[in-house]
Amino acid sequence: MGDIWVPLLLSLKVAGWATVLASLAGITVAYGLSRQGSHWGDFMDSLLTLPMVLPPTVIGYYLLVLFGRRGWLGEWLQAHGFELVFTWQGAAVAASVVAFPMVLKASRAAFLSVDHRLEQAASVLGAGRVAVFLLVSLPLAARGILAGILLAFARALGEFGATLMVAGSIPGRTQTLSIAIYEAVQAGDDGMADVLVLVTSATCVVVLCVVAWLLRRSGSGVLIGRR
Repeated sequence: MGDIWVPLLLSLKVAGWATVLASLAGITVAYGLSRQGSHWGDFMDSLLTLPMVLPPTVIGYYLLVLFGRRGWLGEWLQAHGFELVFTWQGAAVAASVVAFPMVLKASRAAFLSVDHRLEQAASVLGAGRVAVFLLVSLPLAARGILAGILLAFARALGEFGATLMVAGSIPGRTQTLSIAIYEAVQAGDDGMADVLVLVTSATCVVVLCVVAWLLRRSGSGVLIGRR
């Protein structure tokens, strides 16, 4: 059982940090796009959703080019004593890029579903942009945003291709559940693979059930958006 807990805890840590990164970026960008015109907002939304449709290995390659030893960001990080490639932090960054569109799509739809008259009323009463966002827009869109965050967590938890490209498969350091399943199958250890698959599947089912509950509470328009 010890062999199961190590990749499970590592996966939860990687997925947790990936979700934090994806949420901070996704909510901020989604709010900005929801304030833009529909055509420009839709174009940027489509562009930023590319990680959802690109093969994970392609995303992993882009990240290697960017954060590798010869990449300009990689060189800068090394000059300051940081290393992302072949680390769990690198796995978290890779997973966050893949999970980012989940937060972006759900958050933008949630912000678009907010009645803008309430935001305008708050502005008329003297609230600044930050206050309107924190006290009006964010609370009204919270359930939709939370649904996107949970979907992002589930996506990050199951990420394989991009994390393998960036972080590799180092047992106890970068070997997440998905990578451990692959390694178990390659080694012919069907028993271990079965257990890891069940653990991963059960976790994702729980997350999706919570998302479905949130969508029922907030209405069907959360992930589609109402203008």
